[in-house]
Amino acid sequence: MGELSDYVRFLVSLFAILTPFAALPTFLTLTQGETPEQQRLTALTAARTVAGVLIAASLSGDAVLSVLGASIHSFRVGGGLVLVLMSLSMLSAKVSSVQQSAEEAVAVEDRTSSGVVPLGIPLLAGPGAISSVIVEGHRIASLWHQVGVIACIIVVAAALYWSLRLAVPIGEKLGRFGLNIINRLFGLLLAAIGVEMMAGGLRALFSGLN
Repeated sequence: MGELSDYVRFLVSLFAILTPFAALPTFLTLTQGETPEQQRLTALTAARTVAGVLIAASLSGDAVLSVLGASIHSFRVGGGLVLVLMSLSMLSAKVSSVQQSAEEAVAVEDRTSSGVVPLGIPLLAGPGAISSVIVEGHRIASLWHQVGVIACIIVVAAALYWSLRLAVPIGEKLGRFGLNIINRLFGLLLAAIGVEMMAGGLRALFSGLN
């Protein structure tokens, strides 16, 4: 099992990758006109979806890499690239097309979706979060490390749930301008995480870079 600081780092990075503040406008649109209880159920569904998808990705990481025929180092480079692309959109205060397509955005506007799609998948538990979980799961070959990763996912999912539950007061307090500022700050953090992930993968693939 890794050091406590490693899991704290993973917690912070995963929360940044999920970008719950970027999902708040979508959540408010999706639940507009709903009762507080209905909003709570939508937030709970989204959090459960995120937890389920990421835990499944963590447990099936070996099988995924085996099917793809890719090494974990190649996956780190690809996952880091996805995070960098997401961060560029966040720095522009936009939702990345990696997280949500134009068709999915229309589905939100029509309110034909639930907390599972597109809020849970792929807006929150998208390619960036899935890649990060698989990479972290392979960092240490240990059952206890896997338990630690799953525990971090559950904690982040709980934090995500409360972020969505408080979406209305947060939106009223910060407004669109305030949310955009927070998204840009998270985007900067996400860019650093993505670059670091790519650098680690490249160093392992090309030993001459060390």
